[in-house]
Order: sequence, then C-alpha cells, then structure tokens
Amino acid sequence: MLSKLQKASDKVGLFLQNKPFSTAWLQFQFQRHFHMERKNSSKVQGLYDFCKKTFTPSGTPPPSSQAVRDLCSLLDTVGPADVGLEEQSSDDDRGLGFSGLYGLNRVARWAQPITYLDIYECDSFTMCIFCFPTSAVIPLHDHPGMTVLSKVLYGSMHVKAYDWVEPARFQETKGPGYRPDFVISVRNLNSKCLLSIVVRNGKIRVRVRVCPFWFRTRMTICHPGSGNKPRFLNCGCGPGSTRKNLGFWNPVRLAKLATDKVLTPQYGTSVLYPKSGGNLHCFTAVTPCAVLDILTPPYNEDAGRKCTYYVDYPFPTFSAVNGAEVSNEKEEYAWLSEIDTPDDLYMRPGVYAGPAILV
Repeated sequence: MLSKLQKASDKVGLFLQNKPFSTAWLQFQFQRHFHMERKNSSKVQGLYDFCKKTFTPSGTPPPSSQAVRDLCSLLDTVGPADVGLEEQSSDDDRGLGFSGLYGLNRVARWAQPITYLDIYECDSFTMCIFCFPTSAVIPLHDHPGMTVLSKVLYGSMHVKAYDWVEPARFQETKGPGYRPDFVISVRNLNSKCLLSIVVRNGKIRVRVRVCPFWFRTRMTICHPGSGNKPRFLNCGCGPGSTRKNLGFWNPVRLAKLATDKVLTPQYGTSVLYPKSGGNLHCFTAVTPCAVLDILTPPYNEDAGRKCTYYVDYPFPTFSAVNGAEVSNEKEEYAWLSEIDTPDDLYMRPGVYAGPAILV
C-alpha cells in the first residue's frame, strides 16, 4: 500500500514540475468552470449584469436603442419560476375582474393588496415585481426622465397609457363670472366604493366607481354653494362613509393616448421612454397577474424624479371652454389633472424568493 502511495506521489510531483503543461491545464479548468457557471447562472443574474454595465445614475446618456432591444430579449425569456413565483390560477378570483360585475357579493374581496417584491435597487436602476390580485389597480402615474421595461410574467393586465402633448397645453383661465368646477367625493370604507360628484355651471356628473370601473350619469341640481364657494352636498354611501371636498380643480394638461390594451406574457416586453411609449400609465389586473419592471434611472425626488398621480378626463370635458383644438380623432386625447397619492392604493412589501444576485 505504501509503495502505491509513493508511486502516486511521484507522479504528482513530476506533473507539477512540468509547468507549461500545468499552467495550460489550470487555464483549461478555469475556463471550463467559468463557462459552466455562466451556463448555470440565473436569468435574474443575467438581467442584473446587463443593467449594471449599461445604465447610469443620471440616465444620461439614455440607454441606446440596441441596449433596450437586447434587454427586451433577455426579459422575454423570463417566466414566473425564474423569479421564484408560482403562477396564480385564474380561479383564484379576489375581485370583480372585467366581467364579474354581477358578483357584487365579492366586492369586499377586492380590497386585497398588491404585493411589491424588491429584487435589486441602486442609483442606476431598480428591478422589482408587482403581484396583483384580480381587479387591483395602480392608478395613473408618471415616470419623469425615466425608461421603464415591463414584462407580464403570468395572467392578464390592462394597461392604459398617455404621453404629454408637446408643447405643453393647459386649461386656460376662465372669464369673469365663471363658476369654477369643483369635486366632492364620497368613500365607503367598507366596500371601497367611491362616488365622485363633479359640478360645473350648475350641472353635475356623477361618477360611481365599483372597483375599479367608473360608471357615469348626468343630472341637473340646484347649486349648493354660495357664489363661487361650494359647500358639502348632503350625501353618503352607507355606514362608515366619509366626505372630502377636493376644492377647485387643478389645472389640467393635454395628453395623447399611447396604449389601451390587455397584456399577457405572450405579448413580450413593453417599453416606455421619458417622452414617448406611454410614460404615464395605469395598471388594472384582469386576472391574478405579476409584472417584472426595470426602471432606469429609479425614482428619486432629490433628482426631480418624483412619482406623481393623475386622473384623466375625456377631451370634450374642457375643450369647449378653452378653445383647444386637436385632430379629428379626439378620443385619442384626454386632460390629465394631478392628484394626491390615492388613499385606496393598497400595496404591501413582500419577500423576493428567486435566485440570489451576485453583485
């Protein structure tokens, strides 16, 4: 036995003395290990590596069109399992959906939160996932100076998006004696129902939201205010209702519709840019769904990249009074008004369970 060990030791010694051959062998083993590691690395790691070498904290210069195409190609290959998710069944109905308006006994179930999963964040980009129950909504919001890539991982999600009309066009100042518009909203905290009463020149438009859809009707009422100062209407929406006067309308700005469709995993990756592609968008879950987002550069209020929420109004709402003119396809335009962060934006943090990223 000892003689065999001695012979083996001598062979190892002779091998190590042959330095050129030893070095080549070590290089071969290193390259083999490196390629195996790359082959076995996660898709999330590939996304991180690409973003890390491509994006900058300031967003200038913006990512090239080729870089965006390459990143889209990577995102198109990502599925739920690649990020530690299990696809939710469409039978897991936690709300009304687009066609469940007759199941009103399920309204309370709509109040389940959107789950936010933080994969990675730095000064240059953010990688995250939003998991939606059916009917959950992320309201209309913007991405100032940002490029955002979104990939639906499972389920169906309706996206409505706008871009600002340039040069900027705002609602004009009304003439003397004009009675300003104002809004009164009524919220039922139990059923998440929202009643919005828009008053203009003695006429009102009642907008009733049965999560997340709006239904409109018109009626004429006696103006409850004195002069140009409105008072609360005597209205409610059942036990637990609250009333909030939103005051006179903020200035509205003209935007053009960029996207209004339902996205699925088969659609691929969608991209929005600082001034095109639907920089202001709203997400509504048609079924339980999840979307993987990459934002570059990320939100940063100190750098002027604050997330602002909006409400949209059909183009004819203000066009008649301010003389705005657009093309004949007026349905492609809307007026957007800035609002506070919606009280019913229900989001909670979750734990990312996918492959770890090596930074």
